[in-house]
Amino acid sequence: MNSRPGLQDVTIRRIEQATGRLATQSVARMDEELPWFRELPSDQRSWVTLVAQAGLQSYVDWLRSPDDVLRLTGEVFAAAPSAMARSVSLQQTVELVRQTIAVAEEQLPVLAGPEDAAVVREELLRFSREIAFAAARIYATAAEDRGSWDRRLEALVIDNLVSGSIVGDPLPSQLAALGWHGSGPIVAIVGSTPDGAPDLALAEVHAQARRLGLDAMAGVHAERLVIVVGGVTDVAELARQLLPAFGDGPVVIGPLAADVSDAVTVTQAALSGLRAVPAWPAAPRPVNADALLPERALAGDAEARAQLVDDVYRPLVASGGSLVETVAAFLDAGGALEATARALFVHANTVRYRLRRVAEVCGESPTDARGALTLRIALVLGRLETLS
Repeated sequence: MNSRPGLQDVTIRRIEQATGRLATQSVARMDEELPWFRELPSDQRSWVTLVAQAGLQSYVDWLRSPDDVLRLTGEVFAAAPSAMARSVSLQQTVELVRQTIAVAEEQLPVLAGPEDAAVVREELLRFSREIAFAAARIYATAAEDRGSWDRRLEALVIDNLVSGSIVGDPLPSQLAALGWHGSGPIVAIVGSTPDGAPDLALAEVHAQARRLGLDAMAGVHAERLVIVVGGVTDVAELARQLLPAFGDGPVVIGPLAADVSDAVTVTQAALSGLRAVPAWPAAPRPVNADALLPERALAGDAEARAQLVDDVYRPLVASGGSLVETVAAFLDAGGALEATARALFVHANTVRYRLRRVAEVCGESPTDARGALTLRIALVLGRLETLS
């Protein structure tokens, strides 16, 4: 192919012979002007040097081959591994290109001489524009690849949380790869998948999490939408914000855990609640998994059974036998205060006092229908455990 019209071959050769020196000057300018560049590891700095050299050589080839734009500009970034797009941002790459072009603008007209300076300067302007487009293409492709990789990793993590197979350190590492910024409180929210494409639901979840400034991952698993959110401070508000992402039917909130190490636990609790919630038709939407402990225990959830014994039965026993005896008599009497007092040979006011103490000790009130159900099942489980 012919070189640029009006440009002498001797000028192109002089520029080509100077590309190594110009690349070195460009990197020195970057080191002087860009504080973040000085902090890059040595291997990444060497990548930048290679890119600068490739860019200047491509400019020489550009002057010789006017019609090969895409190949020439594409070869510039081929000099560095694809990992560079993850360690050096697009904005930083633009700064690096700007420094290299600035050095070229200063030096190339001198190398070209008065007769070719104008052409060299004009072609450098056009070449720098094409380099900018090439950088945008590289980073767009990297973003697409990263997005596909993130989606696969996110789906894998959700699948492992649902199956309960994550143990040890891999989860924090996987979350870090997904861009989680912290390890604060974490909660899982589960429900049915909405109508339409699952990808749209997942995109809405991530958009909402970004608006709230929270870490989040989500996945569709067997027609269930599973959302795990980190950095939570107000679970109720979070659930309200995310509720539209779910389809019709119950939505269950898992317990709030201290950090990501309990992600499996909170996810399993939420899923257990989702399986058990049909047994409570009047359950609110959303409903906490802990509010479904009776249904979860009856459905065979060993963790729910243990939690009822530990949080309800044992505190009552530890507070004295009269509380267990009173709540059992009250439930057996169908919630009748006077009948309970007669069965225990105590005054009705004593029964009232003990029932208030029950609520204070274990958080469940015998005079409330849900509290009475929870206490009844906790007493049964606690007695069975005592016999075993």
